[in-house]
Amino acid sequence: MCFKDTRMSAPEIAKVLNVDAIVEGSVIRDGGRVRVHAQLIRAATDDHFWSETYDRELRDALELESDVAQAIAKRVEVTVTGQERTRLVAARQISPEVYESYLKGRFGSNNNRAEVEQNISYFEDAIGKDPTFASAYIGLASAYNNLASVFVGGPPKELRPKLIDAARKALELDPELAEAHVILATGLQKQWQWDQAEAEYRKALEISPNNAPAHEGLATWLLCQGRIEDALAWSRRARELDPPGDSGITIAWIQFHARRYDESIREFHSFLAAHPDSGMALWLSGFALVGKGQYEEAISVFEKTAAMTNRNPGSIELLATAHGYAGHRAEALRLIDELKRRRKTGYVPAGVFINPYFGLRDCDQAFAGFEMAYQEKSGIMQFLKVHPFFDPVRGDPRFTDLLHRVGLDQSR
Repeated sequence: MCFKDTRMSAPEIAKVLNVDAIVEGSVIRDGGRVRVHAQLIRAATDDHFWSETYDRELRDALELESDVAQAIAKRVEVTVTGQERTRLVAARQISPEVYESYLKGRFGSNNNRAEVEQNISYFEDAIGKDPTFASAYIGLASAYNNLASVFVGGPPKELRPKLIDAARKALELDPELAEAHVILATGLQKQWQWDQAEAEYRKALEISPNNAPAHEGLATWLLCQGRIEDALAWSRRARELDPPGDSGITIAWIQFHARRYDESIREFHSFLAAHPDSGMALWLSGFALVGKGQYEEAISVFEKTAAMTNRNPGSIELLATAHGYAGHRAEALRLIDELKRRRKTGYVPAGVFINPYFGLRDCDQAFAGFEMAYQEKSGIMQFLKVHPFFDPVRGDPRFTDLLHRVGLDQSR
């Protein structure tokens, strides 16, 4: 989708993606039918050395994907294993209405709670119409994961069990879905079930060795264990496998935790150039700016994030944090009070009451926030071992105890 409206030539796109050939095509839908024209282009010469047109009922969309994939694999003489071939030919019929709901959920925006809840409703609609469609359960699990984040602001205790249940339902329907193992691992990791999470990431990679999200997930797991260089290696491999994907965020986030703030900022800027509507990437980029001491720039980033996300809790939290580090104590306290007032009338994540107090150099209040975040298993807790903002208290016995309780005081 990054190249949807580009004026770049096929060889230029192939160079960006670091590939020898690319598939180009068009899709036309007319009522219940769909026509796909696909062609394979040799990057070095811009030659079109294969093309085909497919005309099918829309309910055969998954079968159509399999046919195109097999035809291209055969044409470029890729060796397809028996297991891979079995998966390609196992495509099933699905109604256009179900598939359309699934796609709306999958490609919807995730910048605020209302948008994520809308995506959840699309996946629930798809499941209601076809309870055997495993991919809809994966989408539902991913949406619950987004909603349960500090960034969006849903309650983890309520949502994470739903995430895990949806992922396991997808695996009941199809145990060989790598994506289901990845999202299950993500949920288990945020529940601090470290060994089980790693096993699920490894299972996903066993099923699909070139799965970029599985590489990104394992990279994040390694980061949580403090294995920075290993994490970077896995995230960079994810980018090799899917250059326009989300691996740029993962690489930049790991660089932030490695205290390589300049590299992190460059990675975030590169990702945002291609994905300007990503509120999450913009928000995370502000962490690196704070880490580098560029507080006024960070404040500008967080103000923009707040505008993009309808002032979600995560944006206000980091805006307060940046103001605190910048010495704007009154403004930081005002923003913290805003979060406290909102908590009286609705849910606000406990995790938002940690970083602002580090910005104010109030470690006792930060530990009070840690304890609340521990009780609800906030997503921020998985980064205890490596997060730069927590450096001032690493020698504190309370922090040592916290690491032990989260299961991050041992080597893996």
